Amino acid sequence: MSRPFRILSIDGGGIRGMIPALVLAELERLTGRPVSELFDLIAGTSTGGILALGLARPAPDGGPAFSAAEMVELYEREGGTIFSRSIWHRARALGNAFEEKYPSAPVERVLQRYFGETRLSEARTNLLVTGYDIEERRPFFFKSHNAKKDPADDFLMREAARATSAAPTYFEPAKVPAATPKGYQALVDGGVYANNPAMCAYVEALCKWSPESIVLLSLGTGEAIQPIPYKSAKDWGLVNWAQPILNVVFDGVSDTTDFHLQSLAGQDTGKLARYWRMQVRLKPGQDAMDDSSEENLRTLRASAERLIADSPNGLAEISAAVGASDPPAPPGLPPLEVSPIP
Repeated sequence: MSRPFRILSIDGGGIRGMIPALVLAELERLTGRPVSELFDLIAGTSTGGILALGLARPAPDGGPAFSAAEMVELYEREGGTIFSRSIWHRARALGNAFEEKYPSAPVERVLQRYFGETRLSEARTNLLVTGYDIEERRPFFFKSHNAKKDPADDFLMREAARATSAAPTYFEPAKVPAATPKGYQALVDGGVYANNPAMCAYVEALCKWSPESIVLLSLGTGEAIQPIPYKSAKDWGLVNWAQPILNVVFDGVSDTTDFHLQSLAGQDTGKLARYWRMQVRLKPGQDAMDDSSEENLRTLRASAERLIADSPNGLAEISAAVGASDPPAPPGLPPLEVSPIP
């Protein structure tokens, strides 16, 4: 029997993308190989899309431009830049009621530095990154395997990263140059329909490659457990619901996708041979998508380390599964340093 088709899926979640980045850094340590060589398809939404693109971007020598550990540094070094706004922007936004919470220029500068002029067709493995076209009112997928065949689908990686992370109320929509009658596409965060893109990736693999079997690793960015009290929400209007409802949609979509895949994995006749969902529950007050403070970054790191520590057998099993039938891996890197959990 041939080796299973290997899929990695990474959720959206803003600054909380540091959690899956740390899990992937540990997976690279265990296997001694870059993520782009462990998976046949990497799918990502929002911050997960940025991770997917970063891990698949090639260096000039053909190797990976970034390790997972280096993508962790993106959150630590650039989070404060991405989620920043001037006093004038705060005043114009009037509490985020009349304008997006953050200006786009800082995140676009960061994406320019990380992705430059690299295009989707250059990806080291197959990519699927989600977006939503607000003018055509339909989902849109950036696909590297399409980009290799059709120049019209060969977007810049930084354009895909900007589009997939354009979360409504946080950033303005991305106007991406495209081979359309208008000459562009207006895209927002794919999390509005697929914050967990694992099902999108599973269906893509079935339709595009028709594998005999599939193994799928789905990484969350932390599950919010803080309730929305009825006595507060019952009197909320449009302004009060704007950001809370976005988080509700993101969480609901992610959990529903996990439920469906868990159900498929339980069928003996299905093609989903193995399915892993790695997710950590976040304490109340730790679920913000834009809290780039040093304190919160330490908290996110501790959450990721807790997830890794609680899943030693699972990660070993995943490492064996995604490395099956591949050339021997070089010696692993030093163990990930686990700090005490507050």
